[in-house]
Amino acid sequence: MPEEPDDWKKDLPEKTVQEVDYIIEEFGKVPEGKVPEDKGEPAEGGPIKIEVATSNGRVDHLHAERHILVREEYLGRVLEILQPDGEPESERDYRRLERDYPGQIERVIPGIVLLTLTENHPSTLDALDLIDGALGRGIATPNHVLTVSSGEGSPCAATEPQEVYDDIEPFPSVCRGNSGAGVLIYIEDTGLLDQAGATHPWLAGVDGEPDPLPAQDEDVQPIPEYTGHGTFVAGVARCLAPGADINVSRVWSVAGRQPARHSIAGSQLEHNWIRRLEAALSLGADIFHVSVVTHSRHDLPLITFQRWLEHLREYGGAVCVAPAGNDGDRRLSWPAAFSEVISVGALGSDWRGRATFSNFGPWVDVYAPGRDLVNAYATGTYTCNVAPYAGKTREFYGMAKWSGTSFSAPIVSGLIAARISRTGETARQAAAALLAEARSHAIPGVGPVLLPRCGDAADDPECRGHAHRHRHDTC
Repeated sequence: MPEEPDDWKKDLPEKTVQEVDYIIEEFGKVPEGKVPEDKGEPAEGGPIKIEVATSNGRVDHLHAERHILVREEYLGRVLEILQPDGEPESERDYRRLERDYPGQIERVIPGIVLLTLTENHPSTLDALDLIDGALGRGIATPNHVLTVSSGEGSPCAATEPQEVYDDIEPFPSVCRGNSGAGVLIYIEDTGLLDQAGATHPWLAGVDGEPDPLPAQDEDVQPIPEYTGHGTFVAGVARCLAPGADINVSRVWSVAGRQPARHSIAGSQLEHNWIRRLEAALSLGADIFHVSVVTHSRHDLPLITFQRWLEHLREYGGAVCVAPAGNDGDRRLSWPAAFSEVISVGALGSDWRGRATFSNFGPWVDVYAPGRDLVNAYATGTYTCNVAPYAGKTREFYGMAKWSGTSFSAPIVSGLIAARISRTGETARQAAAALLAEARSHAIPGVGPVLLPRCGDAADDPECRGHAHRHRHDTC
């Protein structure tokens, strides 16, 4: 019996179903060739159907229907495998294949191409099974969906944003003893809220693509899900490195095109995302901070990001930092699980144990506070989307409390930036020194730990204050 469209929902938690349904719905709204009212060129592609792969009662990964990513040197062989009755393709070069398969082959990044399957091909996962059987795993992969915060077996944050009092200070607080001057942090996230620097002094001078709020409905300014995520992340990094230059991009934009007005559920397809990162290399950033997370088919590395890391090495001392994800288990999350990426897990509110939502395992390099952080957010009304708070409204006045590895990661990026400006080291050297320090202060049963601090010395007064409040002997 053929699988029904909603079969993936069986045995999944309500929260997971709600989040995945939202992502599927938002990708399905991408209009075919429509010109947005406030932009001068059509949207990228058209409505995108997202397929859900499940295993053991959890979401395994999300991917685009009829898209596969292929290592370019194997493209001819892949086409031959998928069309066994057609002309042998193995010896034909990329340009001839591109010409003979119009609209089906598109280079994503040097060495990786996107192949769009036709109705004559097997389904996405069946096609990949055929390729795996003939060539081995890792030659071709799905075009995965990456989300700015992922967890609990679904593409969602550890928590939705929570209310705080008006005029509250950020936590961790602004470390005036740190600098970060002359350091550029590129943050791949949801963009920057309008007037963020004017309303939050620690964000003054931060640049970025807009994270626009929808039109106001009478006296109510609605705040969509994921809106403000990039501003919050930038705010945490800036508190640890107040002098750093920060550029916040919008993960769902397409490199070389004007961004759409609204988010695609804080998510992006792998092939579009990697093009943004490739273009961003020209900025010469010291720290590439990527807030996206995904699981992958068979837990294999993302072949597009693997190729991007090869290009990053050519830029000398730059580093990449990524959140470990919020599933609360040791399954690999990408891109954090790459050995060349600094993967950051989250500590709980006492800073002595791992947050229950944080991923863990030998692939997680360091842990930093990620529970109940307070920083910049939008002003307006947010309606909760997932159980058990679905439908409840929360009022915000420019600040929020939020939890997740997405927010522990910018603590590490901020500390790296502060050390660079203090020591003159490259980002890679500064990161290596901080990770060595983190290992020397490892918490048994958790792992290496970095805590927010001002300046270099562990006896810094503000550091001692944090240590006293959180019963930890190092900062």
